[in-house]
Amino acid sequence: MKTTLHYISQGATPQEHLNNIHSACAAGAELVQLRLKKSNPKTILETAKKAREITNHFQTRLIINDHYKVAVEVKADGVHLGKKDTCPTVARKALASWQIIGGTANTLKDCQTLIDKKVDYIGLGPFRFTETKDNLSPVLGEKGYAEIITALNTKTPIIAIGGITLNDVLDLMITGVFGIAVSGEITRDFNKITKFKALINGGTAPEQLWKPEEPKN
Repeated sequence: MKTTLHYISQGATPQEHLNNIHSACAAGAELVQLRLKKSNPKTILETAKKAREITNHFQTRLIINDHYKVAVEVKADGVHLGKKDTCPTVARKALASWQIIGGTANTLKDCQTLIDKKVDYIGLGPFRFTETKDNLSPVLGEKGYAEIITALNTKTPIIAIGGITLNDVLDLMITGVFGIAVSGEITRDFNKITKFKALINGGTAPEQLWKPEEPKN
């Protein structure tokens, strides 16, 4: 998996999720995850079909959260499975060889389990408290990421997630994460996608540029 910035959809209604996915794609997102919670299976499938139309138009990769059978039906690029969702080895049997599987982890043990089950990437978090997720696991902070990634020593991409803002990116990337997943910060301003990508890939967002102090007389 080469994509270093994941946008995770949010919204009060399925249509808001679709509107936000469209905005993210138009702003340059390379991968979006449709994360519909508390919706019935029919609604999730219909929304996923529309999301696939949007992402196809923009040539953006689409990941479906939790529902691997929906990912199969709409020919999404993959599925992201939470800790209480379907086992990755079960989902793998249903998915096409080109469809990827991501898994959620909070601890070193979680990561090792997912690697053993041959996931394509790990969403490790949360970095800090976030209101977009229920039953939040203990926050990791930069130290937590650094310790886990050092202990893992794996080639499986680790994606940091959980309340991440632009100001966190440089410090997070130093820990060794492969990339970052963002929901709230991007939904509030889709223009930040370009800035996130620049920082993740070693560039500098305009407001992050260091400026020398003015000489004192």
